[in-house]
Amino acid sequence: MKTLQADPIMDVGHVQQHVDSILRTFLDRQDESACGPEISVFTDLLRKMLAAGGKRIRPFLCIAGWSSISDQVPPQLVYRIAASLELFHAFALIHDDIMDKSATRRGLPTAQHALASHLQYLPNADILGTNAAILLGDLALGWSYDLIQPELPQEDHLAVPYTVLSLMRTETAVGQYMDLLASAPTTPSLASAWKVILYKTAKYTFERPIQIGALLAGASEKQTRSLSEFALPLGEAFQLRDDLLGIFGDPKTTGKPALDDLREGKHTVLVCSAYERATKSQARILRKNLGNAQLTDDDAQETREILLTTGAKEVVEELITRRYRTAVENLDAAPIRPEATTALRHLASNTIARTV
Repeated sequence: MKTLQADPIMDVGHVQQHVDSILRTFLDRQDESACGPEISVFTDLLRKMLAAGGKRIRPFLCIAGWSSISDQVPPQLVYRIAASLELFHAFALIHDDIMDKSATRRGLPTAQHALASHLQYLPNADILGTNAAILLGDLALGWSYDLIQPELPQEDHLAVPYTVLSLMRTETAVGQYMDLLASAPTTPSLASAWKVILYKTAKYTFERPIQIGALLAGASEKQTRSLSEFALPLGEAFQLRDDLLGIFGDPKTTGKPALDDLREGKHTVLVCSAYERATKSQARILRKNLGNAQLTDDDAQETREILLTTGAKEVVEELITRRYRTAVENLDAAPIRPEATTALRHLASNTIARTV
């Protein structure tokens, strides 16, 4: 029996190469704008951030959405829209790192720290670095929309799904706001933790990108809905894995300090599950350690032990497995091209097994 091969267009390396080329060309054009040499402070830092890594999940899902419906090679505009999603992601990461006061991202200084270092000759470099990073995030957001504008008249026939793009922007803001509240000193709420996952990750990272690609290819309502039924549970599994890696992952692999997530003390599904199962003394330790900006390595290890002994880590692992299975079952039932099913199955497997 012949084994069905994935569509080569949906190869992750192919998508990354194409998208990165578009982003390099776009940033080079910004350097040639009428703004003068000052713009290079922003474009150079964006280049470094983009070159530092990133899984390009959103661009890949956009192209996968197209190829789920169409057997034609995606037009250049589709690749530019896929690239715009990576710039949108850069904006979200920059502002997220400012709000979380994060020092590193992908093993490099976050935007506010990099810009503060650039301005270290000034007495208020830290404040200026943060303010400049806000501007950089704003630029990345604006540029993500500039990339969508057709460059050639013949591209006009593609109906860009601006409604979905606008929903994605709104949902991301709502998810980020809820994420901020998740670290407030309130009673942990499992329902709120799931809402954060839905709006901050599942929709903006998985559902909306694959919908956008599919709609560009002329997907029906049934096809679009089926892709959402695959993307949403997989997005939840992705974020649950991310929460585990933030606390139990190897910083050399993840590129994030081992204490950041614990010091932020956000009420994730992992944390809420631990509180639900903790003894009074364990709950007291969790309240003492989670959200403590001065958390030590010993305190962190004490917290990890509670997350293990309460069974919270095991609960989250099981939730990841269940959502993976749901995503794959929905994918197998989706009325899309079988070559796309093969590629998306591979993505799903990598999502739950990842270590970064």
